[in-house]
Amino acid sequence: MSNADQLKNTTLTHVHEALGAKMVPFAGYNMPVQYSNLKEEHMAVRNSVGMFDVSHMGEFVVKGEGATDLIEWVTSNNISKLVNKQAQYNCMPNKTGGIVDDLIVYKWDDNEYYLVVNASNIEKDWDWISSQNEEKGFGAELENISDRLSLLAIQGPNAQKLIQKLTDVDLSAIEFYHYDTGAVAGLEDIIISNTGYTGSGGFELYVWNKDAEALWNAVMEAGEEFGILPCGLGCRDTLRMEKGYCLYGNDINDETSPIEAGLGWITKFDSPFVNSEYHAQLKADKPSRRLVGFEMLERGIPRQHYPIVDAEGNNIGEVTSGTQSPSLGKAIGMGYVKREHSKKETEIFVEIRGKAIKAQVVKMPFL
Repeated sequence: MSNADQLKNTTLTHVHEALGAKMVPFAGYNMPVQYSNLKEEHMAVRNSVGMFDVSHMGEFVVKGEGATDLIEWVTSNNISKLVNKQAQYNCMPNKTGGIVDDLIVYKWDDNEYYLVVNASNIEKDWDWISSQNEEKGFGAELENISDRLSLLAIQGPNAQKLIQKLTDVDLSAIEFYHYDTGAVAGLEDIIISNTGYTGSGGFELYVWNKDAEALWNAVMEAGEEFGILPCGLGCRDTLRMEKGYCLYGNDINDETSPIEAGLGWITKFDSPFVNSEYHAQLKADKPSRRLVGFEMLERGIPRQHYPIVDAEGNNIGEVTSGTQSPSLGKAIGMGYVKREHSKKETEIFVEIRGKAIKAQVVKMPFL
């Protein structure tokens, strides 16, 4: 059996293929990386609207009397501040100082939450949360509904106008990182979430697989007046990079602390969580390395794992993400460097094919 045969498809894979998308393996799924042109798709999202199929993401339901206690224990952010129908960016620390995954926690009520996790970590996250539920005796009920749900991300400044054409739910009443449920394009029981990972605004629609194709088609049709484009993982990456958003497996992983990664804002110490003492101490002591953003000052595109060196050629870190920014017209990157090299405007060098190419640390987001 070939690798292609082992890849999972989303409900919409045949739609992407019919549109001529270039398909690639990603996190065990057969996913569209681009349809027409990466820059064109990127600029559609920045300037108007684009739609992504991100149905490869994982979704867990956590409910019961122990649900709040379990989520409070496995995540670093303060979920006690959440109101019903609010979402929160969060991460799950492991026991060795790193991150199991970053995720979004959706609160329905005190006894029911939805967790949206990265596709590459679905099995790992499920095993981790289940083990902590059992180990600590929280008694929460867990359900993995990843294979039953599709997820469409409609992103860009015209996303709200577009979706409002298809629903009676007042989208202007859904604040950033909040959600509601209702009918969209005549399809019932859809979660309408004011979230997304592009930094251009928009909504994410959670829909049962049986309705996914009808919803995709309705959004594409309603979006024609705005010049909507279907968008692939290629521009999803350039969009999130311009905003300095971390990508699991690149900028954060099992060996990076949220404190090192600049995620102190989602690491609250109001109540204990897994390994919270370690991260509190790391924050107090200041980490020896930090995740920084940088712009290339000379020609060259930084890529993951490229070494970062100082003017004398001493290794001071490593690139975690890099690209040519379509919006800025310059090469940008993210990477971990020693703390003494992490200040804004510090000159650093990226080793690209054996040559040290000059760059400068800048404040994120880039855009």
